[in-house]
Amino acid sequence: MGTPNKEEYAAFEDKVKRTVYIDNLSPRVTESVLRTALNQFGTVVNIQFIPNYLVPGNIPQCALIEMETSKQAFSIVSTLAQFPFMMSGMPRPVRARHAEAEMFDDRPIKPGRKLQFRWVDPSDPDFEVAKKLKHLCRKHSAEAAFMHTQQQKKEEDLTKQQEESLKQNYKKYEMIDGLLADGTARRLSCCYNINLGDD
Repeated sequence: MGTPNKEEYAAFEDKVKRTVYIDNLSPRVTESVLRTALNQFGTVVNIQFIPNYLVPGNIPQCALIEMETSKQAFSIVSTLAQFPFMMSGMPRPVRARHAEAEMFDDRPIKPGRKLQFRWVDPSDPDFEVAKKLKHLCRKHSAEAAFMHTQQQKKEEDLTKQQEESLKQNYKKYEMIDGLLADGTARRLSCCYNINLGDD
C-alpha cells in the first residue's frame, strides 16, 4: 500500500461527486445501452459495472457512471427519482443515487485514515457474532440468487412477448404495404366509396 496523497484523494473525491450509482439493471443492459440512455443528461466519461458476487454467473446488476460534471450527475439522480426510467424492455425502472467513496475498488488511501484488523479466535466473545454474520450472509446470498432467477425469468418472458408483438406488427405492416403497392387498396376504396388519402 502506498503513502496517502492529499492531491490524489482530492481528485478522487471530485470523481465521486461526478459519479452516479445505478442499480436494478437487467442483465441484458450493456455498456452501449447505458451510455446511449444517459448521454441525454451530458457526457458519459466512464462506465464501470460492479460484479454481483451473490448470484451464479457473477452477473452485474449495478454500475458506476462517471459524468463530465457533478451537475450532470445530479440531474440523473433527480430525474430518475421523479420519473420511471426503463432500460432494455425491463419491467421495472432502474434506480439512481449519488456514488460513495466506498463503492470504488480503486479508491486511494484517505489521508489520516488508520485501519486495524485481527483474527477472531473461537474463545473470543466476538466469535459467535462473526459466526452469525457469516450464516446471515450465506442466507442472504441464497435469497438473492432465488430472486435473481425469478427476475431473469420474468425479463425473458417479457422479451419474448415484445419480440412476438414486433413480429405481428411487422406482418401487419407488410400486408398493408402490399395492399397499397399492388393497387388493391385503391380498388377497394372505389368499390366501397371510401376516400383513400395519400398520407
